[in-house]
Amino acid sequence: MMTTPAPGVSAITASRIFIGRSVRHSVRNVDAMVMAVVLPVMLMLVFVFVFGGAISDTGSYLDYVVPGIVLTCAGFGASSTGVSVSQDLQSGAIDRLRTMPVTAATVLVGHTVASVVRNLLATVIVVLVAVLLGFRPNTSAVEAVGALGLVAFYIMAITSVFAMLGLVAGSAEAASGYGFVILFLPYASSAFVPLDSMPGWLQVFAAHQPVTPVVEATRALLSGQSPGADALIAVAWCIGIIVVASALIVWLFPRRSAR
Repeated sequence: MMTTPAPGVSAITASRIFIGRSVRHSVRNVDAMVMAVVLPVMLMLVFVFVFGGAISDTGSYLDYVVPGIVLTCAGFGASSTGVSVSQDLQSGAIDRLRTMPVTAATVLVGHTVASVVRNLLATVIVVLVAVLLGFRPNTSAVEAVGALGLVAFYIMAITSVFAMLGLVAGSAEAASGYGFVILFLPYASSAFVPLDSMPGWLQVFAAHQPVTPVVEATRALLSGQSPGADALIAVAWCIGIIVVASALIVWLFPRRSAR
């Protein structure tokens, strides 16, 4: 049951209430949370134990692939945001909020922040599994915080895209389908294999899409190296995605209603 903010509350208070609502929904949706963790872990096991020997015979592939698995995990988890937003539209919950003295758009803030919290938790679990498998990051506390912050920034960026898709989609199923393309971006990046192992035409795409600089910067931070320009490019990508997605949400939100 949705908690309704008191009349006249500020946008900040309403956002806090809707964040709590979305977090409670996430806790109750155990199946979605389990799948958001299990799928990336299974993917990591497949890449490390099935393909890892062919890609690297030195046993270092686990250290290489963990950042890519983390971003893949983030994509799986963020995709549920589009479904939740679409369900709020379909159920008429957002239309009801528009009749109340509260900023209805704050419900999207709740979905977004809850997604970041949920996905960071899933990320920690995936990394712990990787540590059990032998992953040993060579990083300082500052670099670890930097890597976590970059991952959180990426999660916020793709979550904003999924929230926008939830407004566009005609149903929760469609929202899930629209976001399917985004989930494939890590596979066409340096997340699992070096760029120079790809065909030339694919290298061009992989080098100029957001996942590659994010994963390269995260990988560098976790290995105790300087991320260099990759960190700036990754942040620029995330800011650009958030700005564009937010602008589309601002334009779409007043025009969408229950169907």
